[in-house]
Amino acid sequence: MARAQRMSRPSGSARAPCLLLFCAALIFGAMPAMAQQAPTIASPQAILVDFDSGTVLFEKAADTQNYPASLAKLMTMAVVFREVSEGRLSPDAEFKVSEYAWRRGGAPSGGATMFAALNSSIKVSDLMRGAIIPSGNDAAIILAEAIAGNELAFSVKMNDEAKRLGLTASSFHNPNGLADPDQKTTPRDLSRIAAHIIRSYPDLYKIYSEPDFTWSKIRQNNRNPLLGMSLGADGFMTGYLKESGFNLVGSAVQDGQRLIVVIMGAKTDKERAEDARKLLEWGFRSFESRLLFAQGETVGEAALYGGLTGNVPLVGEGPIKVLVPRNGDERIAARIRYEGPIQAPVEMGAKIARLEVTRGDQVSLEVPLYAAETIEAGPLWRRALDGAYELMVGLLRQGYDEVMRKVKLTS
Repeated sequence: MARAQRMSRPSGSARAPCLLLFCAALIFGAMPAMAQQAPTIASPQAILVDFDSGTVLFEKAADTQNYPASLAKLMTMAVVFREVSEGRLSPDAEFKVSEYAWRRGGAPSGGATMFAALNSSIKVSDLMRGAIIPSGNDAAIILAEAIAGNELAFSVKMNDEAKRLGLTASSFHNPNGLADPDQKTTPRDLSRIAAHIIRSYPDLYKIYSEPDFTWSKIRQNNRNPLLGMSLGADGFMTGYLKESGFNLVGSAVQDGQRLIVVIMGAKTDKERAEDARKLLEWGFRSFESRLLFAQGETVGEAALYGGLTGNVPLVGEGPIKVLVPRNGDERIAARIRYEGPIQAPVEMGAKIARLEVTRGDQVSLEVPLYAAETIEAGPLWRRALDGAYELMVGLLRQGYDEVMRKVKLTS
């Protein structure tokens, strides 16, 4: 188990806008080369994440934006599931199929559809299955109209939810994923939406594992190819646009461990399925969980300005675990980063910093850190002393930045 360095007030160079207060290296065992080597995949974008710890096991252009196609329905369902779970939308409520939903996403559209009949009324429980299992565009539009009145208003809710989840590279403009030049996301953001759905709505998530759906006397199989691969897959979906290529989000469980995989930009549906299979099999085979910090254990400290004490101890929300190569010999570095200086008072439970864990050059885990106790503002003399210190350090930093700017201009 890692132990944080107990640090007093850092030097001026450590109090830059993004502070690094702690760095610990962890070494684990000797690892066979085969277990360490990641599979080669043809798809241009991918990410593989451990659900429990949030550890990133594999990534390839995971922060490059692409069109989500039907994977936009993940955010659609995140909004719908929240409405249901918070009691604003009943699964038994019925909504009429508008002509717009029928033409834009139904049988006349030629795209993925649940075959909702024009002017018929459909329960929310059926619309959710229609949007998930056959990836029905009509079902997604009907749900959007039921919740917000129209697609545009619903897209505002989608983007609000994205902001609430901390997504930084996603913009949603319709609930179905049909082509829109401004609707973009990344593999990393999609993996976070997927993890949110599993964690927050476990009962509704079960819909994703249902093998088929029948509506208007038309039976359609679940479009997720991972469900039939004996991988322990139990959810999520696929998408395709000419502009984006073939996309997939999947999740699987083996021996109590859940992994989430995202593929974007594959050339064919076979390629995306094969790449997802490779990554899942490799992830389950090659990694194991290690505890870095137990629940409530102090990870490190952050420096305070104007407090009764000069530092505040930091803890995670729960146990902090990371996946490492099985039987491996790999250096794991952990760093605490935050924007400073932090001004007192600080309330217990306030989000202060983040713990960043790296394997080699790859950031494999980022978790928020919180104040472990309340630190009140200090006496006037303490605040004056800290203020003078911050002013001096700020002036030194400003002078250093100006020198570096001139060096860049003349180089």
